[in-house]
Amino acid sequence: MGDYDDDTAFLGQSGPYFWTTFFLLNVVFVSTGFNGLYIVFVGAAPKHHCLIPDVNLTEEWRDAIIPFTIVDGEEVQSQCSRYKIDVVRNLSAQGYIPGREVNLTTLEQEGCLDGWNYSKEIYQSTIVTEWDLVCDNQWKVPFASSSLFVGYLIGSLVSGQLSDRFGRKKVVFMSLGVQCLSVLLQSFSHSWRMFCIMYLWVGASQISLYISAFVLGTEVLSKTMRVLFTTLGAFLFYCIGYMTLPWIAYGIREWRTLVAVLSTTSLINFPLWWFIPESPRWLMTQGRVKEAEAIVREAASKNKVQAPPVIFKESEELPLSKTYTMLDVLKSKNLRCITLMCLLLWMAINIGYFGLSLNTSNLSGNPFVNCFLSATTEVPAYIVSTWLLKTCPRRVLLSLFLIIGGGVLLLIQFIPDTLHNVALALEMTGKFGFTMAFSIVYIYTAEIYPTVLRNIGMGMCSSAARVGSITAPYVIFLGTYNKVLPYILMGSLTIASSVVNLFLPETLHKDLPETVEQMQKCQGLCSGPKEEEMHNKCSNS
Repeated sequence: MGDYDDDTAFLGQSGPYFWTTFFLLNVVFVSTGFNGLYIVFVGAAPKHHCLIPDVNLTEEWRDAIIPFTIVDGEEVQSQCSRYKIDVVRNLSAQGYIPGREVNLTTLEQEGCLDGWNYSKEIYQSTIVTEWDLVCDNQWKVPFASSSLFVGYLIGSLVSGQLSDRFGRKKVVFMSLGVQCLSVLLQSFSHSWRMFCIMYLWVGASQISLYISAFVLGTEVLSKTMRVLFTTLGAFLFYCIGYMTLPWIAYGIREWRTLVAVLSTTSLINFPLWWFIPESPRWLMTQGRVKEAEAIVREAASKNKVQAPPVIFKESEELPLSKTYTMLDVLKSKNLRCITLMCLLLWMAINIGYFGLSLNTSNLSGNPFVNCFLSATTEVPAYIVSTWLLKTCPRRVLLSLFLIIGGGVLLLIQFIPDTLHNVALALEMTGKFGFTMAFSIVYIYTAEIYPTVLRNIGMGMCSSAARVGSITAPYVIFLGTYNKVLPYILMGSLTIASSVVNLFLPETLHKDLPETVEQMQKCQGLCSGPKEEEMHNKCSNS
């Protein structure tokens, strides 16, 4: 077959067909914003302390039975222990007054044998309050969050093969169905294990939906609309769902009801099946040329242009090209260095991005407002990055925003606890920096790798990103031991990655390399003197 863009050039670069498809595909991304980070509210841990059974205690002893402990320099009630009930009951019966006649620090303590008492000031119920995921079981909350990102990893590996075999459109709507069903079933979870298993399915279906819809948009839309779709449209509509999530959670404080309501957000997308076309490019690869022509002729009709009698021209069969694998990435020293640095970049950016996104419920102030602000900071980040990428060097731009993101995280630990707004502003600035880096690293990585290895390279980097996102909940979990520890870890890793990034080749205003040989000639990283000389010649040409 001939070149698809040339064969369909008569459709123009805009028009009702392209704008309608652009909008409908972007609507699909809104549900991914709803369902991606509801664990922030569903897995929140309210204030809690040991439940005191209904025993005969005086009011003084009932108030004093929970010991105080020092957390981050502040004296607070213990969340995981109490003074031994039998001892306190005897002292209360004998009329002793706690603190005056009895030195409380000498009393024996015990765990929360009767469960916990949870504050309902913010949340009516969460998975933490329902299954007592506190104290010795608090590790189960970051594990639940990680199960979503494990699903992301599985979905990333499977979705491409499914869409290549069954078609982009079918996989988009199949993923919508699985996402809707898995979120709904999660609301009926009878145990923490079932919740995690269903959350894995949520992650796999969500990333499959995102990737398949993203690929469908790039293949159906014109060149001009494609750029707008890939750099701005998909990200902004995801943000719409993300920004709406905290207000839905604000209105529904019970976790099962919240998750059940969020599952219905996918249902409104199913009627779009009759309006979103299949990818004509994919149909042509399957030999279904008549179906592809029918879609293009319908597009011509909507755009009010005349389609030629024959749209897709036959051409000579192309010779078979070499099939590349991950092993080819490891054969060259140049490629190994570039790939290792890209893997570190993607992992660090994802740890920072998802770490800050998941940490909004732990910040001072209203968790719903904090989550909304965290989502809102992404909108200008995507707009600004799209504008800057047109003229600014990728290497300098990426390092700059990594330094901004990591630098403010390192500064947070020096902000006094009384200045909550300053700390919040710094955290949002960090989120802005990570979001900028997130959007830049996609196009930068695609420009570094040659065409024959681009999919493999992006796939390896995407896998590293999933490892980073799986790690992020545990980084935030370190805050239970020391609240500044996550910031130090994320900030240090980000600053280190910004330095590593400076050793990558610049790609601005350079032709995309088609072969490994072209990449090695014109990207002299990790190369010997002769290769470096060739790199200098390429740079000067």
